[in-house]
Amino acid sequence: MKTIKIISIFFTLVLILTFQSCVNDPIPLLQLPQQDVTDYSKPEHWLTIPTSIDKEVDVFYLYPTAWQKVDPNEPNICAIDNPIMLKYSKIAFARQATAFQTVANIYAPYYRQLDLASRATMTNDQQEQDVAGIPTSDAVAAFDYYIKHYNNGRPFILASHSLGSNVMAYLLSGYMKSYPRVYSRMIAAYVIGYSITPEYLLRNPHLKFAQGPDDIGVIISYNTQSPDVAPGTNVVTLPGGIAINPITWTRDQTLATAAQNLGSILLNSDGTIAAGIPNPVMNFADARVDKTQGVVICSTVDENKWSPGSGTYVKGVYHSFDYPFYYYNIRANAANRVAKYFGK
Repeated sequence: MKTIKIISIFFTLVLILTFQSCVNDPIPLLQLPQQDVTDYSKPEHWLTIPTSIDKEVDVFYLYPTAWQKVDPNEPNICAIDNPIMLKYSKIAFARQATAFQTVANIYAPYYRQLDLASRATMTNDQQEQDVAGIPTSDAVAAFDYYIKHYNNGRPFILASHSLGSNVMAYLLSGYMKSYPRVYSRMIAAYVIGYSITPEYLLRNPHLKFAQGPDDIGVIISYNTQSPDVAPGTNVVTLPGGIAINPITWTRDQTLATAAQNLGSILLNSDGTIAAGIPNPVMNFADARVDKTQGVVICSTVDENKWSPGSGTYVKGVYHSFDYPFYYYNIRANAANRVAKYFGK
């Protein structure tokens, strides 16, 4: 197999700009200005709505950045039906959200996103303010519509990645604080590929981070990298980030071997799933929490093949593989937390 470069230059820029916008913890959602939001009563504004409800639990999913300008004369914010976003959001959904398909009914809205090149010219504060604007307003409007029209009182899981997790952090800090009865039905929030910090939790005492594999109503988060990434060089992490081991679902620094991994999935160079459907690849990725860097270290994957690096970020950052490396572990853990929720 030839060397695989992480999901193209487009997705490399996604990593850089998403996390440059996240230097500060998210501002409280309730302080955001009002935005014109997307009408989520229209089915075409949803990536997926279940055609039948056959599970007792739902998942509400937010995809990572899936759009950048083709024409410099385009607006800085894409339309809700932008064809590039529609294409890449579906690709992300396939390698991430499908991990939950045996556990829950999956709801995933489209939400408008900011142009990558335009964000590159902004200060960190401006970028964060923009993430907190239209993308977050759309996501919150979609979640509110889901709760009022689709959920019917069922417990739910939140799932997201990268920019989607940055937006999800706002939903957790704002909406869940304002609607504690809704929050009481949240089984877990898989806010993966975005650093959740102690400062964020301190500012949002209604939220709590997972301690183990069984607790409910908690945030689950990690960022994956190789052991060769030097401290401070991984641009997709924040100082002080909290990580949980996606094999053992514990926060100590004990190594979980690749043999303990329930199965990874592999990707093609364009981000699609190899062979078209998820198939478990065994004994591929191990996991160890590094509390100093606030990340999960994967030491068994060949970084020269899966994350060779580029001029914009260092070799060994496995951001695009946060879900695929631990795909079947996420599925099993979600099923376990659902069982704990109903058994409480």
